[in-house]
Amino acid sequence: MAITAAMVKELREMSGAGMMDCKKALTATDGDMDKAVEFLREKGLATAQKKAGRIAAEGIVMLKVTEDSKKAVAVEVNAETDFVAKNEKFQGYVAQVAEQALETSAADIDAFLAEPWKFEEGKTVNEALAGQIAVIGENMKIRRFQKVEEANGFVASYTHMGGKIGVLVDVETDVVNDAVKEMAKNVAMQVAALKPLYTNRSEISQEYIDHEKEILMAQIMNDPKESQKPEKVIKGMIEGRINKELKEICLLDQVYVKAEDGKQIVSKYVDEVAKANSAKIKIKSFVRFETGEGIEKKEEDFAAEVAKQMGN
Repeated sequence: MAITAAMVKELREMSGAGMMDCKKALTATDGDMDKAVEFLREKGLATAQKKAGRIAAEGIVMLKVTEDSKKAVAVEVNAETDFVAKNEKFQGYVAQVAEQALETSAADIDAFLAEPWKFEEGKTVNEALAGQIAVIGENMKIRRFQKVEEANGFVASYTHMGGKIGVLVDVETDVVNDAVKEMAKNVAMQVAALKPLYTNRSEISQEYIDHEKEILMAQIMNDPKESQKPEKVIKGMIEGRINKELKEICLLDQVYVKAEDGKQIVSKYVDEVAKANSAKIKIKSFVRFETGEGIEKKEEDFAAEVAKQMGN
């Protein structure tokens, strides 16, 4: 039986489940609406969808690294409350998600959710997630994952505040010893603390720099004193401010947080360790996940909620 868009829409309204899940249920039950609803309930998807409107902005970032440190993955799984995020059952589930993500060939989160769940035959990752939602009782979301592989070196990892922040650093090096590993961990801690946007300046587009220059020029032109300065001076001011901004957002240009003189930049620190260990070291990239970043958290007015419950 052909599954139409109208049938999918009707099932969505009946069950509250997602569009793709409804289509799958109708296909599995040959278009029988009642059986499709039962199918969704059995999979836990109808129950899960009822909780889907609730904001899941807490959770944990978990890192998984292979024994040889050549491959690693960072995953973020969200829940509604910090209480659940600290729950052993939740963390055990996230560890499974990380293990699956380390091996996945999926290019994005949708493809990852659709693939078979390696820990229970007959279920997809998304269906296993729905089952966890039903058991734990909170809306949960596998938000994102990112893999890092380095054949000519290793991947360093650092987890901050019990999983609030997770960092992976891709280190290309011909020498791997304790000193180089310590350097890599220090760089990962730098990423966690100072939140750079880029590894180095080569990653920054000319469009971004031109846009920033336009903003700086507008600021100067709106200042009665600075706008009167010679064009050459104004250009110098803009270049100086751009350089200062790039030093803040580029990892290798940032001042190294552990620098004894408070001036040494990260790239010089890496070079120093490389020279001391007769190594060729390159920090190629990094991944930094922070739990809930970019998710708009719902502000709860407790007094108003109590008043509402009392009928006032």
